[in-house]
Amino acid sequence: MTKVKPYKNSPLGKKEQVAKMFDTISKEYDGLNRVISFGIDVKWRKKVVEIVKNKQPKTILDIATGTGDLAINLAETNAEKIIGLDISSGMLEVGKEKIKRKKLEQTIDMVLGDSENMPFDDGAFDAITVAFGVRNFETLEHGLKEILRVLRPGGVFVILETSVPNKPLYKQGYNFYCKNVLPVIGKLFSKDRSAYKYLSESASVFPHGNALNNILRNIGFTNIVDLPQTFGVATIYTASKA
Repeated sequence: MTKVKPYKNSPLGKKEQVAKMFDTISKEYDGLNRVISFGIDVKWRKKVVEIVKNKQPKTILDIATGTGDLAINLAETNAEKIIGLDISSGMLEVGKEKIKRKKLEQTIDMVLGDSENMPFDDGAFDAITVAFGVRNFETLEHGLKEILRVLRPGGVFVILETSVPNKPLYKQGYNFYCKNVLPVIGKLFSKDRSAYKYLSESASVFPHGNALNNILRNIGFTNIVDLPQTFGVATIYTASKA
């Protein structure tokens, strides 16, 4: 898999660059994200919540939680404890304010940490989610192995991630949007122009569909299913731990 980094001339590793990038765009991220996805990402997250809710989890870990959108939505599952983990302190601070406004402090904890080296016990969570975060891992396989470790046997793992449509017409439209429209939006509305160029580039090269299914299978996940969303521009993946 081609490794794309936010800042091509920076001596920092991908992990440090991603943290710096999200710290920089944390205040504008939510609003700009709605613009970029035309608000459809809200619908995708609701589907993730429904999948998790059906498993009736008591403990949930939301990795790459960012400003906490999915973690907040997951409160609908009536889980006893939800932990949102992220490498960006700036994103977490925005998320903490949102959680406070919704009076969910007793349910959701926002934790600064590395998804590839998590401070949690083996089998600590009934459900684990990642929305638009796995492509930001320094090493995808390391991150997935850590997720498998902290997921309890029989628990559910759900990924929501961008993907490239298979049908030629949709694929052409997707590629045009990512290469031409998304960077322009980033330049107009963001103080970090590299950030949105990185987000589009990383989406275009990240493994999706059967390619990601096979990686999950090789790591040790079972019952893997991929569910393409909105012409295939995003995909929800579900998996279990034997």
